[in-house]
Amino acid sequence: MPPVAAAQDRFNRLIRGVAALPEGERPWCAGVVVAAGRGQDVLVETAFGWAVRYAAYDAATDRGVELPRERWVPMRAGRDAGRGGDTAFPDTAARDTAVRDTVVRDTVFDLASLTKLFTTVVAMRCAERGEIDLDGRVAAYAPEFTAAAEHRITVRQLLTHTSGLLPELPLYEYDGHEQRLARLRAEPPTTAPGTARRYSDLNFLLLQRVVERAAGRPLDRLVRDDITRPLGMTSTRFRPPRAWLPRIAATEDQRRPWAKLDRGMLRGVVHDENAHALGGVAGHAGLFSTAADLTLLCRALLGGGPPVLRPESVDLMLTAPGLGFEVDQPWFMGELAGRGAAGHTGFTGTSLVIDRATSSFLVLLANTVHPRRRPADSAPRAAAGTALARALG
Repeated sequence: MPPVAAAQDRFNRLIRGVAALPEGERPWCAGVVVAAGRGQDVLVETAFGWAVRYAAYDAATDRGVELPRERWVPMRAGRDAGRGGDTAFPDTAARDTAVRDTVVRDTVFDLASLTKLFTTVVAMRCAERGEIDLDGRVAAYAPEFTAAAEHRITVRQLLTHTSGLLPELPLYEYDGHEQRLARLRAEPPTTAPGTARRYSDLNFLLLQRVVERAAGRPLDRLVRDDITRPLGMTSTRFRPPRAWLPRIAATEDQRRPWAKLDRGMLRGVVHDENAHALGGVAGHAGLFSTAADLTLLCRALLGGGPPVLRPESVDLMLTAPGLGFEVDQPWFMGELAGRGAAGHTGFTGTSLVIDRATSSFLVLLANTVHPRRRPADSAPRAAAGTALARALG
């Protein structure tokens, strides 16, 4: 068996063990789509479980309230579009329905913090065009951010999470867009910029304003013009249209006290409360996409960046300590970590890893917050990374 085919066979067997969903009360997720490859070769592109399974969450019983079985929507992977393909449907009826359905395509996910990777690529494109300087101060591009100006926060510090800003602010509690922005503009760092690393959504909300001011276009247009259109990512955007709804995985029955807002079961609208409060387009969260589309981005970066970035920009992003990307993090990369693997996770259950040492990538998209959020558990993500590393080894 050729090396790629052998690795494909090994990874298919391994990933089915990792992603097989338990039938207990609290499975890791309702469903998952996995895509992995080496160079231009696809090792696996498959789906397990359900994009929509629950109508609500019942706090009294601590269980999801299931929809009638005929209303469950299966996860679908890119190669399964309209024909069932390799998707692991739990029963024959679900597979037969998918085979008859010639219009429904691969499942669209709320990417949550994977959005930060797109904001990063936009920032690097701005730097390539000479619109921003990575070591320039935020105040040079967005002077209304008075706290950032006072403390001399730089663009690079936003990208490396060394600005000293808090992880997040309850912007959703403020009335109106201007009040939310006013709080963000006035928020000072709690440690001296450049002295310590602390992951923060606020970094990418500030970065959003920097690139929008520098490029003269809103973030959603920048993502479209600089990334999704050149790469042909036709299923990636902020604020997906209603026509996409049948393809979109549900997220959370978002209600207090486990959530921060009372919005009910969410599907097709951004899960993150601050991104929702800011209109659905935010530097830290808000993008929707598919595993097939994210594969296109991974391949571009593994190939050095064209047509999106120059190779030197890719090196800056993916080399430790990383710009926007996390580097060598075994807690979600498993055994892919250790030789310069770069990637990110998202609160809704999403993750992406690019390993230039093996020319491989792993995209794992799950709806772990359906029907409600639980304490973070990245063990399945790490297990998938380990499975890929061993299959390639």
